[in-house]
Formats: sequence, C-alpha cells, structure tokens
Amino acid sequence: MDTPIALVTGASAGLGRALAAALDRRGWRLVVDARDAARLATTVDSFSRPDLVTVLPGDVTDPDHRRSLADAVGGRLDLLVLNASTLGPSPLPRLADLAPEDFEAILRTNVVAPLALAQLLLPALRAARGTVVAISSDAAVEAYEGWGGYGASKSALDRLAAVLAVEEPELRVYAVDPGDMATDMHQAAFPGEDISDRPAPESVVPGLLALVDGDLPGGRYRAADLVPAGAAR
Repeated sequence: MDTPIALVTGASAGLGRALAAALDRRGWRLVVDARDAARLATTVDSFSRPDLVTVLPGDVTDPDHRRSLADAVGGRLDLLVLNASTLGPSPLPRLADLAPEDFEAILRTNVVAPLALAQLLLPALRAARGTVVAISSDAAVEAYEGWGGYGASKSALDRLAAVLAVEEPELRVYAVDPGDMATDMHQAAFPGEDISDRPAPESVVPGLLALVDGDLPGGRYRAADLVPAGAAR
C-alpha cells in the first residue's frame, strides 16, 4: 500500500503542528506550510521522520505559494487540512470598528485561500478519494462580541465545505470546530489574559484522527464529539 500523504497548512504551531506531528508518528508523508519559516523548520526537526516531510514556508494567500504546495503534493492526496488562519486585529474590534480592509484580509486568508488551494488539489484528492478537513470555530455559529469578522469568515468556510461535500461525493469533506485551545491565536484574542486553563491543541487530535479514520458523512462536527472513548484528552 502506498504511504498516505497529507497537506497541513499552518503547521508551525497550535493545532496544525499537533496534527502534523501525530500524522508523522503514523508514518504519513507530509507537505506542511506556515508563514514563519524558522518556526516551521524547528517544528519539523522535532518530528520522528523529517525525511518524509516537505517544508514550504509561505502565505496561503499567495497564488504562487499555493501552486508550490500543489506541485509538492503531486498526483495523489489522501488528506487536506485547511488550518492556516488569521484572527484579524487584536484586541478584537466590535463590528462598528472593524476596518473594511482588515475584514477583507481575514476573508482572503480564511475563505478565499482555502477554496483556491482546494481547487488546485481536487485532481489529487479525487485520485485518492481523499478527505478534506477545514478547521472552523464555534464563532461560526455563536455570536460573540468582537468576533464578527473572524466568525463570519469561519461561517463562510463552513458553507464552502458543505457545498464541496455535495459537489464532490467521492470525497469526504468536513468542517471541524476544535473548541477553545491554548494557542497563540487564542491568546491574541484575549491579550493580557491567562488562557492556560484552555485545553492543549494535542487534546483535539484524537477527534480529528477518528474523523480521518472513520466513515462519517461529510458535514460539520465538534472535535469534542469525535474523541474516541478512552482516548487521551
């Protein structure tokens, strides 16, 4: 059997790093990206099989970078994880104060870039009858003060995933709400606050792996509902 291959965007920190590390331990071949080249390199150096990892630092909003990712994947892709994201301005502004150019930047990273990358990779995903996991947020479905720009972008990402699942029935396409986590992005949402009580990103990984391993229909899921009984939290 061929070694499975995954592309994980935003893999230098947080949930992207935790999931990429778990796939590495499983022996997957990986293509990973992130904007911080040094941090991404350090992350991959900690993997058990860095020789199976293609490291491509860059910004997913850059069409040339997206093309480089697709070229690195080649003709077959088992798993696409659309994890790269931006929170937008910090502290989080109310909608009355959200500058249109900041909102446009959020949409470019969180909505337009994931769709554009998925479009490039559809032939490789179809060849593998692969899986697409778009990392969403509870802010996509709940109204939190200050989260309007980010939440709107994740709502749009949810809708793209839902429609792609209908249009590409041979693929499994999911949007996943990972829940609160102790990540740099979550810290930026609460500057100056102690968020150490939030779960580590690694606690979410068992749920994501259960989704990848299983045969659930395409749709939107909460990672907390996917964790297998007895799995480490």
